[in-house]
Amino acid sequence: MKNRRTFLKQTGLVSLATLLPINSLFAGDLKTNELAGNENSVSKWADGSRLVVSISMQFEAGGQPVNSESPFPQNMQKGFVDLPGETWYQYGYKEGIPRMLDNWDKFGIKVTSHMVGSAVLKNPALAKEIVERGHEAAAHGMNWSTQYSMDYETEKKFIKDGADAIKKVTGFDPVGYNANWLRRGPNTLEILQELGFKYHIDDLSRDEPFLIKVKEKDFAVVPYTIRCNDIVLIEGKNFSADQFARQVIMEFDQLYKESENKRRQMSISFHDRIGGTPQMVAAATEIITYIQKHKGVSFRRKDEIAKMAYNDKSILRE
Repeated sequence: MKNRRTFLKQTGLVSLATLLPINSLFAGDLKTNELAGNENSVSKWADGSRLVVSISMQFEAGGQPVNSESPFPQNMQKGFVDLPGETWYQYGYKEGIPRMLDNWDKFGIKVTSHMVGSAVLKNPALAKEIVERGHEAAAHGMNWSTQYSMDYETEKKFIKDGADAIKKVTGFDPVGYNANWLRRGPNTLEILQELGFKYHIDDLSRDEPFLIKVKEKDFAVVPYTIRCNDIVLIEGKNFSADQFARQVIMEFDQLYKESENKRRQMSISFHDRIGGTPQMVAAATEIITYIQKHKGVSFRRKDEIAKMAYNDKSILRE
C-alpha cells in the first residue's frame, strides 16, 4: 500500500477529475463488499454485512479561534495569545492527519472526515488529499462559532459557507453534517435539508442508522459516538492509549454479539491533533486489526451508510 509520500509524488494532487460525483452515490447501487465466511448469517444490512463500522476523522485544526481549548491551563491573560496551544493544533495538520491517512490505507478502509471550512481553506492541499485518497468530506461548519444560538438565515449562511469551502477546494459536494460538539439548533435540520444534505450525525440515541421526517421528507441520521471518541476519552478523561483501545474493543465485542439478531452500527471518532499522535495511531492499529479478524464486518463511510438507510425498506423510522 502506498504511503503518503509516494501518494503525493505520484498524484501531485493535480486532478480531481476522476472523483465520483456524490449525487451518483445516492442514485446508483452501492457495491457489495465480499464478506468471507458470512454466507450463512442473516444480514440486516443491504450490503450483506453483519456489522458496519464507521470511522470519523475530524479536520478542525487551523479553524479554531484564538486561545481555544487545549491541554494547557486556560489562564491566559487578556490580550495575549497562547502560542504553545497554537502548536498543539498545528500538529493536527502537520503530523496527525497525514499519519492517520497512511494508517487507513494500510488497512484498506475509508473514513468520513468532518471538515471545518476555515481549516480547509488554511490547508487546501491536505483537504484535497483526503478526498483523493477515497475518503468522504463531510461539512462541520465554517468555523467553531456557536451554531445553536444563530437565527435561521445566519445559520444557513454559516453551514453553506463551510460546505462551499469544501466543494471549492476538494471538488467534493458534502452531503453529511456535524455541528460543533453536536450542538445543533432548532432550525438546523430544516436548513440542512433545504441545502441538499442527506444526513446528519448529531445524535447519540441509537446504535443503528434511522430515518426521520423533516418537513414531511425523509432525512437520515447516522449516529455518532462519545463513548469511542478520543476527544472525550483521551483529552476529557485522560485515558491512556491502551485504555482507549480496550474500551473500543469491548464495545465492538458487544455490538458484534447483538448483530446476530439486529442491525448494528459501531462508530469510532478520531480528531486530527489527538487521534493522529503515534500512540493513538498504534491504538487504532490494534483496534482495526482485532475487528478485521471477525467475519462479516465492513468499514463504511457515513454517506454510504445513509444511502443504505434510504434504500432499505426495513430501516428504522422515527
